[in-house]
This record gives sequence, structure tokens and C-alpha cells, in this order.
Amino acid sequence: MNRLSKRAYPFQIALLGGVVMTTSLLALISPVLNRSVRAAWQNSPKVLVDEVWQIVNQTYVDGTFNQVDWQAKRRQLLSKNYTSQEEAYQAIREALKLLNDPYTRFLSPEEYKTLTTQTSGELSGIGIRLELNKDSQVLTVVEPIANSPATQSGVQSGDQILAIDGRSTTSMTVEDASSLIRGKAGTPVSLQIRRSGNKAFTLKLTRARIQLPTVQFALKQEGNDQIGYIRLNEFNAHAATQTRQAIQKLAAQDVDAFVLDLRGNPGGLLQSSIDISRMWFDKGLIVRTVDRLGHNDKITANNTALTKLPLVVLVDGNSASSSEILTGALKDNHRATVVGTATFGKALVQSVQSLSDGAGLAVTIAHYYTPQGTDISHKGITPDVQVNLTENQRQTLSLNPALIGTQADPQYTQAVSNLQRTALTQPGLPAQSLALPLPAVR
Repeated sequence: MNRLSKRAYPFQIALLGGVVMTTSLLALISPVLNRSVRAAWQNSPKVLVDEVWQIVNQTYVDGTFNQVDWQAKRRQLLSKNYTSQEEAYQAIREALKLLNDPYTRFLSPEEYKTLTTQTSGELSGIGIRLELNKDSQVLTVVEPIANSPATQSGVQSGDQILAIDGRSTTSMTVEDASSLIRGKAGTPVSLQIRRSGNKAFTLKLTRARIQLPTVQFALKQEGNDQIGYIRLNEFNAHAATQTRQAIQKLAAQDVDAFVLDLRGNPGGLLQSSIDISRMWFDKGLIVRTVDRLGHNDKITANNTALTKLPLVVLVDGNSASSSEILTGALKDNHRATVVGTATFGKALVQSVQSLSDGAGLAVTIAHYYTPQGTDISHKGITPDVQVNLTENQRQTLSLNPALIGTQADPQYTQAVSNLQRTALTQPGLPAQSLALPLPAVR
């Protein structure tokens, strides 16, 4: 990973160099331009367009650019006059489409801010999850986040939010309400709340930086066995820390085995998946990445495993990217049995760059392969134990998330059954015995 990080650094240099190169080119073409014209050009949307072109030119994983003449595309882009920043944005999006890569994409300033907030695992606000109640059509608190201003101020699940800083929430979307509630840490926000049909009251809160929970865990008593259940929702900047805490707290309760639930996890930070992989096994390859020059980076475990207890990983078709890196590492190193359905099949690594106007650019910079050299692109990772859910079962779990990871969850019950039929009945067996598949359950 260190070598990958070192090669990522010149990408930032290329970004800065792109602006310099563009300005230098203008000087060569029009050496008599005065200072005001030169400054105007540097502030024009063309600079952003070329900034994006330069990043793709320097870092994109496919050196043929999907058989597109990328040099000609630059000349075409810079020959146009852009009357607005939005027009430049559209030109950038159209150019990136030619690469035929949905993961290389332009991010508006708003989209870039959302992405960086998501991957940081933090936000500045009061710490509540909101929904538009389907019956009352009133914005309602699903739950307050632990250790947040909302929790400390006594906000409760089911509270209805009638107004934010005096502005009625009638007909307001969850997104609009969230944008009003979020703000700079240390600033105040006022909520008008109605609780259980009682008279409305006003609650004044102070915004703070909040670490978003991405891991839920619980001790499950399954017959005579204690199972440590960990559900990881995404690989943000705090995922590794929260996973470590979950493993340690469950291990302290003398669990017999673990179930790691990655279903629905879309991925996130590469480093997070590496850090979490290292919590489960001491030696072996985690992932291999290959850039467009054919450079290989092999990331390995480093003797920092937290537990050697038996493990089952739950996955589905929405387990993608970093979820697949972690699953592939555990499966190929015979550290865990994988239960569920085939994963998404995203075997590409992106670098996210900030642009000069606050927008962003995600660029595919490498392919990755599992420890056994498997390219999972478009096919995903096939579980050791296939467990398909019926449409009725999917709807039941979707509408009642509290049932996930319980006896009402067929994939979870199969994970427990696998543990009880293999590792927990024969505790002296080595970890690789967990990889023995059972007949498919449908």
C-alpha cells in the first residue's frame, strides 16, 4: 500500500502541472496578451476543463483511453468558448463518457462535498436520522445518533420535526431538512418538535462534529454457542476503528465465532478494507493492484490479527468494491466461509481529486485482483454457500431491518448453521476447514 500511496502523489503534481501547462501554452500561442486578458483566461471555465483532461491523461488506467484520441479531445475541448461553469461541467461529462467507464466521473461541488463527507464518516450537525413518515407525511426522527447533540438534548425516536429555525417543514424533503440542520460546528439550530401527539415545544441545540456509526454489533446466543455478529455498512475513514472496537468488545464476552455481514455494503476507502483484513489473519496476500504501466502493488497482512476464531462472511449482489477486497482476502486465504449470493463485481480502484473550483473528479487508476489472482470484474465473488432469498424474504427484511441478523434472516441462519456444523463442532480444526462448502440453499 505504501508504494501505491507514493505513486498517487504525482497525480496531484500532474493536476497542478496541468494548469501550468495550459497557461504556458496560451503564452506560446498569444505572447502579446496583456495581464488582464491573461488573468481572465485563467479564471475562465477552460482552465477547469483542461484541469480534468490533464488528470485523466496522467492517471487513467487505460492508456488507450478506450481507443479515443485523447490529445485530439483536448484540442476540441479548448477550442470551445464556455459561457458558464455549468456549460464547462457538461462538456467534461460528455468527454468522460467516451471512456466508457461509469466509475470515472465528474463531481459538481455539491456532489464532491457529499462524497467527501460520506468517506470521512463525519458531518457537522446535531446527529439525527430523519424520514418522511409514510402515514403522517411529517418529517420524523428515526433515531438520534449516540453521543450527539441530539441525544444529549433528549431528542427521541418518533419525534416529529415541525420547524427548523422557524421555517415550517410542511412539504419539505428529508434532503432539504438535512441541509438546514447541518452547519458549522458550534453554531445554534432551533427545532420545533411534537412528541406522541403532545403540544409542540422548541428545542435549541448546538451543532458539533459527529462521527457517523458504520458498524453495528451484537452478541447472539445461538443454541449453546455465542456468536459475535458484526454488520459493516461502508468503508469510511472510521470503519476500521469501529470494526476493531466491535471485535475486541465481542471477544471480551467470550464469543465462540464471528459472523461479518457485508450485505448491501457498496465499498469505500481501499485503505479501510486493508486495515480490516489485517484484523482477521496474520499472514498472506490481501490484494494486488495493477496500474496502466503494469506496476504491481501487493498488499499483505502484517501479523496484527485480533482473533483466530471461526468466521463466516455474509455477502450479496450489493456487496461491492472494498467489500469484495475484504471478502476475497478472507476467502482466498481460507480464513472464512462466504455465505449468500454473488457479489457485485467491481474490480477497479479510483482516485478522487479536488478541482480548482471546489468540484471533484473520480478517476479509475488501477485494477485489482484477489490473492489467488482472480479478476472479479462483472462476475463478483461466488460464495462457498449459496443462499438465495425469495422476493417475499427480501421485502420482509427490507421493511423490517431489525430482523436482519436474526433467525428471521435465512442467510444469517445459514451462516450460524455452517459454523455449528464445522468449526464449532470440531474446534481443533485449522481455519481453512471453514472453507468447506455446503449444498446450495434456495
